[in-house]
Amino acid sequence: MRISVSSDMDKTVARALVDELRERGHEVTTHGALLPGDDPAWAVCSETAARDVAEGRADQAVVCCWTGTGASIAANKVPGVRAALCADAYTAGGARRGNDANVLALSLRLTSEPLLKEILDAWFEGEPSQKESTVANVARVRRADAARATG
Repeated sequence: MRISVSSDMDKTVARALVDELRERGHEVTTHGALLPGDDPAWAVCSETAARDVAEGRADQAVVCCWTGTGASIAANKVPGVRAALCADAYTAGGARRGNDANVLALSLRLTSEPLLKEILDAWFEGEPSQKESTVANVARVRRADAARATG
């Protein structure tokens, strides 16, 4: 899987994220503080990673900032992106199953390396639900994105 990763700070957990994704066999593209010379502002690098997903250059993305909140807000401004801020494995699995989330947002402050692995396990094990109400809600979000994109 192609995964775009951004972080506004070059922190140990951000580097561990990139390493863990590569160890799991994913093709990783980095942005922000993880790419020398790139703009590390969370609003910029998170949007860039999210655009990789929306424009088909990546299948999913992981966006990081100190709390994860700014990264998730910036990513969610990109039509076609459903970013979820996840501080635990249960939320990560639920975001994939119940929301068909395609961008994972993480806090650099709160995510330890063991927790990171648990969150990634749950994220990648979670398959989007085919439950009628879930499919309808995701479709509603897609329509809202399309309406926003066309103005």
